[in-house]
Amino acid sequence: MHLLQLFFLGLALLTTRVFADDPAITEKVFLDVMHGDKEIGRIEIGLFGDTVPKTTQNFYELVVSQDPKMGYLNSIFHRVIPKFMIQGGDFTHGSGIGGKSIWGETFPDENFDIKHDKPGRVSMANRGKDTNGSQFFITTVPTPWLDGHHVVFGQVLKGMKVVKYIEQVATNSMNAPKEPIKIFNCGELETVPPDGYPKNYATFHDEF
Repeated sequence: MHLLQLFFLGLALLTTRVFADDPAITEKVFLDVMHGDKEIGRIEIGLFGDTVPKTTQNFYELVVSQDPKMGYLNSIFHRVIPKFMIQGGDFTHGSGIGGKSIWGETFPDENFDIKHDKPGRVSMANRGKDTNGSQFFITTVPTPWLDGHHVVFGQVLKGMKVVKYIEQVATNSMNAPKEPIKIFNCGELETVPPDGYPKNYATFHDEF
């Protein structure tokens, strides 16, 4: 192999991470985020619709919804804890006490097959067993103590720098950002092949 080829192979290994143990990605969505009046970037999320179809459909439909009373558009990340996670999805109150699912107020835990074993996991927030609504969180570190209690349904594919930025914003005593972190645009990113993406599709730039 030529030296130039070796160089680019080494560069690829340094700048990417492949999580081959994840389920196939069935949908991709995006969240465009602002901090105050400053646009800070896009978070791209792959969804595991084969493993948790009901949970995935709930999140997907709330992402693509244009209904100002039923969807993530213009909602905020209301809770931020460094070295743990960022939480959003309460589009009814914006404080962590509200939100609702497309299935009604809440719906049951689908399964706990996917683990909180890496940063960038997208998982359902809840108030206990079988109380899933619309609130979700994105982990910034592995959080195995959440396994068996929260349903993982997605993985950040791109934009962990945005998640890490949010993780570091100033917060009050209730872990709420002092300046709002708002989802000002969101939707489906692209059409997924009929058979879904392969399990090793998710290639992560060195943002963790």
